[in-house]
Amino acid sequence: MFTSVLMIEQPLTPVDVDFVTTLHGDEAVSFVVLMQPRGDRDRLLRAIDDVALGELSEAIHEGDEPEGDAARGPAAQALEVSLASLRKKGAKAVGQIIEDHPLDKLQAVVDETGADEVIVLTAPHYVEEFFHRDWASRARHKVGVPVLKLFAHSE
Repeated sequence: MFTSVLMIEQPLTPVDVDFVTTLHGDEAVSFVVLMQPRGDRDRLLRAIDDVALGELSEAIHEGDEPEGDAARGPAAQALEVSLASLRKKGAKAVGQIIEDHPLDKLQAVVDETGADEVIVLTAPHYVEEFFHRDWASRARHKVGVPVLKLFAHSE
């Protein structure tokens, strides 16, 4: 069975689920999903990304989004919805919330599971990507398996 570690920051949409579950054709796939709640330290970067995408109203409302402790509940719910969607498509799926040091946790999960690949499925993060500070860029130098960067779809 092919094992993918899937790093996400929002619930998977049906399009995302279809895409990741069909990446390897008919081969059976197992997912370990790592969900990171939103943090207050990246609020400015999210606002800059919103402006870059022309979503000015989103940038204005970044401060209204739950962060820190308040983001744990929505993150847990998003994780459960995502796991259920993957299982419904026939994939094996387990997951966990990660809060601190996501790349260290990613490395540990890759090592523990013998994962074949990492898929980073997030909204565009232009500032971080430009400076190669996004999860995918940093993971490529850390985990020792292929890292695929995909842009998440919105509902």
